[in-house]
Amino acid sequence: MSDTATAPTTLRAISRVGIAIALVGALIQLVLGIYYLAMAHSPSPNDLPMGIVGSQAQQDQLTQQLEADGAFKVEPYDDAAALQQAIRERKAYGGVAFDGQSPTLYVASAASPQVANLFKAKYTAAYQDEIASQVEALTASGAAVPVATVAALTTPPPVTDVVPLPKEDSGGSSLGFVIQALCLGGSIASLALGRLRGRTEQSTLRGLGHAGLLVVYALLSSAVGLLAMSLFGVGDGAAHFTLFWGLALISLAVTASTAAFVALLGPAGSLIGGLYFTVGLIISGSSIAPEMLPRFGHSIGQLLPPGAGATVARDALYFPDASTSAPFVVLGLYSVLGLLVILLSNAAANHTRFTRILRRSGTGT
Repeated sequence: MSDTATAPTTLRAISRVGIAIALVGALIQLVLGIYYLAMAHSPSPNDLPMGIVGSQAQQDQLTQQLEADGAFKVEPYDDAAALQQAIRERKAYGGVAFDGQSPTLYVASAASPQVANLFKAKYTAAYQDEIASQVEALTASGAAVPVATVAALTTPPPVTDVVPLPKEDSGGSSLGFVIQALCLGGSIASLALGRLRGRTEQSTLRGLGHAGLLVVYALLSSAVGLLAMSLFGVGDGAAHFTLFWGLALISLAVTASTAAFVALLGPAGSLIGGLYFTVGLIISGSSIAPEMLPRFGHSIGQLLPPGAGATVARDALYFPDASTSAPFVVLGLYSVLGLLVILLSNAAANHTRFTRILRRSGTGT
């Protein structure tokens, strides 16, 4: 009789737990789905930096037109060489130079194939509209339309790719995969190393050991990442010193900060690593240019390890002239603060336990 009564009770309890898990899972999926779609369902430029070379009238006209809705941020340059250098330094994604017989568009597909294609589409449409207007004006006045003008309607305008993607990474997706692997590997490593917490008592020595393991793992992670990239020819012409330390700092920033939250919050702190992977990657700029994201997504993304790491890695791969000091500072802060929390939390626990022992010794217990 007791067994018969227990069975339905157990079944009801399991059903309640199962329903609760299903509802929570559905809620998480809903939140993540809304978040992903809000960030990336229709990427559009927001203060996307571009340059212009031309007369003051041309600069004023183009700047007013492109900055009207906040999509672009236009910066004038003295000549095409200065514009191209700005692109190499990642101060601009591209630009137009009117200093020749016909305007020339400069892009950098290595910065973002999506942005380069956007520039090409808008520039080609504007170029052909201008030619069409000239043909229409000549036709309306009864004048003959030059053959060169007619040919321009069917000829693509001149475009120069200042920093093209190499054939080994023709789609520009390798960076996103590398950052994804680093974040996922770092999250898993943090969880695995966190399992060691219960095997030894907290102490200064344990804190040093934990911090040391995270540093060693970061170096190994960077080396493995470079090895994987080399197998497919990705990054052959990269600034390898910068890339190595950049990848190592990405890994350390993820693992150390996650471990720090675990030290402060307990097992729940491990969710930070999951958030880097699920929330941080989409706004990191590794697959979508940061300026193609909503403004708050762009700002927050570059303050997280995946975003700062993506900037460091892309610049090391394709833009050696660009300054990487800001993203290195972000990664360094996550790494150093995370390691400090690990060391201090272990040292504090060690001090508390030592004080408790002294008190017990003093009372004779």
